[in-house]
Amino acid sequence: MATDNLIVKLYQSPKTILTTKDIALIWKETNPVNLISKIKYYAKQGSLIRLTRGVFAKDKNYNAKELATSIYTPSYISFETVLREAGIIFQHHDSIFVAGPYPMTKKVDGHTITFRKLKDSVLYNAIGVNNEKNYSIATSERAFLDTIYLSSKFYFDNLRSINWEVCLELAKIYDNKQLIKRLKKYQTYYQKHA
Repeated sequence: MATDNLIVKLYQSPKTILTTKDIALIWKETNPVNLISKIKYYAKQGSLIRLTRGVFAKDKNYNAKELATSIYTPSYISFETVLREAGIIFQHHDSIFVAGPYPMTKKVDGHTITFRKLKDSVLYNAIGVNNEKNYSIATSERAFLDTIYLSSKFYFDNLRSINWEVCLELAKIYDNKQLIKRLKKYQTYYQKHA
């Protein structure tokens, strides 16, 4: 019966995605060998779904954004994913775009997750990044800046919702003169065509 309590503890967590580290903390398991053998047991029983190395779901109704930010830490949802949800770009992308420590695209359980590398000083800076539903996500302004930081000529469909003062303040964390020039170009273009 004690083993059933372990699964109950996992299900009491509000997270839909659990990393090996999360599970160790919830179970208070400090022995890595015991931890791995318990995880394997529950994965075999179907109480845990292994999605990728060290990342598990409690069931199939997990949050894909939570999955995307659980693969690498630190990471947060940004770029086209945030821009589309904010109505700043209209193109649909099947991929979930994530700012992370490595550039790569991963397919996990039918989800395409595209990681774009940002330098550590930007990635580790939480300004303009909100914690929502067990994952981190950039504000519209932060996603806009992340995008123009990596892409010098990105097309945006609708810049009406961008707060330019917030962008100018946030731009300081990138410590990049080219980014400031690009930001001012987009702002000038928007003000001419608004």
